[in-house]
Amino acid sequence: MNNIFNKIINHKIKSNILYQDNIVTAFKDKNPQAPIHILIVSNKLIPTMNELKNEKDKMIIGHMLIIAVKLAKKQKIEKSGYRLIINCNKNAGQEIYHLHIHLLGGKKLGKIIN
Repeated sequence: MNNIFNKIINHKIKSNILYQDNIVTAFKDKNPQAPIHILIVSNKLIPTMNELKNEKDKMIIGHMLIIAVKLAKKQKIEKSGYRLIINCNKNAGQEIYHLHIHLLGGKKLGKIIN
């Protein structure tokens, strides 16, 4: 699948990449919902959390979480607080079917649900 995340991962379109290795790519969200809004994306195309099938895939999500924490520290929000969000499918608000984590922070965040 040639979605926007694949294009960013493969440097086919310009993005503000903050971190990249052979497992994940992290970049600033183009339409931030908080002062700090970073997307941590699996380099491997995994459409949703439901498609995590084997031990290797489980290692990917673990690595994504570790990188999210490192980025929170780099952004100096680890003590004030931050939110990690993974949306899974339409009713949860997933728009791009490529596994990713939203890292949000930089201000007091409101309730996620009412």
